[in-house]
Amino acid sequence: MSINVNRSVLDQFYRYKMPRLIAKVEGKGNGIKTVIVNMVDVAKALNRPPTYPTKFFGCELGAQTQFDAKNDRYIVNGSHEANKLQDMLDGFIRKFVLCPECDNPETDLHINPKKQTIGNSCKACGYRGMLDTRHKLCTFILKNPPENDSGSVKKEKEKKNRKKDKENGSSGGEAGNHNDIDAPDAVEDDDDGDWAEETTEEAQRRRMEEISEHAKGLTLTEDLEKSLEERVNIFYNFVKFCHNNKKAQKYLLGGFECLVKLYQTQLLPRVPIILKDLYDADLLEEDVILAWAEKVSKKYVSKELAKEIHAKAEPFVKWLKEAEEESEGSEEEEDEDDNVEVVYSSSARELKMETTKPEKSDHEEDIDIDAI
Repeated sequence: MSINVNRSVLDQFYRYKMPRLIAKVEGKGNGIKTVIVNMVDVAKALNRPPTYPTKFFGCELGAQTQFDAKNDRYIVNGSHEANKLQDMLDGFIRKFVLCPECDNPETDLHINPKKQTIGNSCKACGYRGMLDTRHKLCTFILKNPPENDSGSVKKEKEKKNRKKDKENGSSGGEAGNHNDIDAPDAVEDDDDGDWAEETTEEAQRRRMEEISEHAKGLTLTEDLEKSLEERVNIFYNFVKFCHNNKKAQKYLLGGFECLVKLYQTQLLPRVPIILKDLYDADLLEEDVILAWAEKVSKKYVSKELAKEIHAKAEPFVKWLKEAEEESEGSEEEEDEDDNVEVVYSSSARELKMETTKPEKSDHEEDIDIDAI
């Protein structure tokens, strides 16, 4: 009997189906175990290796798991009912199969061994994002990438091998092959020139995807169930790297522009408020904000939207400039106050302020000009 992959969908004509999970308890005492008889067929319907949901059960139940791929036996230690495992499988599907955008299961996982990240892409809606790697299963996935992603892992290994060959000087007669030469990674300068990087629509789209992938970690369903204070702390921890790092603060402003683009109606009117909050939290420094305000850039969003964002930010920028001028003015006043003396007069009813000039020392008065 087949059931909907996403069991929250009650439509009987729902196209994504999977077999109902069949579990069989074997053994007795300490040797008791639950064999998931049709795990291979279930996993095939989910487009995931059968080891993933089996290991997920082990993580959730705190039980050891066993895999016998040759005989298609996938085992969870202990006695577990099929209905309980079926409900638990819904959690695996929600976290590791369904697209967070369209809720369809037409997704693939992509492992980056170097960065230790798990990407997620959807063939149905085109979504690309990153999985939250806090679940214990993610450690297993990183060590055992899916077959559909084995190509990227293989390329990573080949790249490392080529680097080792170069270090050892053993090119194997392929030194003339330009395709095998690893190009150096692009290095960005730390100067202010990064405000004027490539501004084509394609470049904007690429940067937007990169920022969106990292931002997905802030919008997971589990985090939305937390209190407002907990979610604010999550965000603060996510961007605290901006402290005393002006380059990171510039990228934070770029990400902020992209976020405004996604939610213009809600965020555009609140641009000055958000900037002030970031400033008060020491995530953005005054000189970085003022430098950003001086130049409208189309690096992250269109020129028109960038102008709107800067226009909305103008009240806050003006407040920053005035606060800076007042600060400079107060310093000048303090210098003037050093030359003000309070004079008490017995004939006056009120205090009188007089500006005094520095007195010359006796040494200065005794100077003989003719002796110089």
